[in-house]
This record gives sequence, structure tokens and C-alpha cells, in this order.
Amino acid sequence: MTISVIKDILLVGTGSFFGGATRYTISLLMKNLNKNFPWPTITANLLGCFLIGTLWGYFSRNLSESSNWALILTVGFCGGFTTFSTFSKEALIMLQSGNICNLAAYITISITAGMALTAFGYYMMQ
Repeated sequence: MTISVIKDILLVGTGSFFGGATRYTISLLMKNLNKNFPWPTITANLLGCFLIGTLWGYFSRNLSESSNWALILTVGFCGGFTTFSTFSKEALIMLQSGNICNLAAYITISITAGMALTAFGYYMMQ
């Protein structure tokens, strides 16, 4: 591994740390909401979609998408902040418990709103 690759890994890891810590903070702040729906996860995922779209639009217009800031904020922070693995686990729990209406809403909102917010952030920065 070259020094450049090690530096990039450390940049991504730093961003990931702050993204994960921010996601956990959201879960603490929202812990008293309806327990039958994973509001903290969907909030983090939708905010993360908007943020990565905004950053992607900004970096593609102003800086290289492989710049240090792009690595820290998109791959690192957004990667650590959004929670597809948690989304999948929570969806499976809803399916196993027969909570089909919430499952359908969760999947539909996460995918459609996530893609829309990513596109909105990207095009807003163009």
C-alpha cells in the first residue's frame, strides 16, 4: 500500500467515525418516538441521501470527486451516517412480525424519498 492509499483510508475512516457518531446521536434524540416504526434509521437515511446528493453535486462542479474533502464527507461521513444494514434488519423484523403495512411504507419511503432527495441535492448544486 502506498502512502496515498493509507492517507485516503484514514480520511474515509475519520469521516466514517463522525458519520456513525452522528447517526447514533439521532437515535438517542429520537428514542421516545413510536417504537413500531424505525424513525431514527429512516431519518438518518433520508438526511444522508440529501447530503450525499448535495455533496456529489458540489464536488462534481467545484472540486474533484476524489479530493480529500469528497472522501471524508461522501465515502466517510455519509457512508458511516446512513444505515442500509440497519434498514435491512428492521425491515426483516417487520416482515417476521407480520407488520406488513409499516414494512411497505418503510421500504417505499426509504427508496423513493431517498432517491428523490439524492437527486434534489445533486441538481440543487448544479
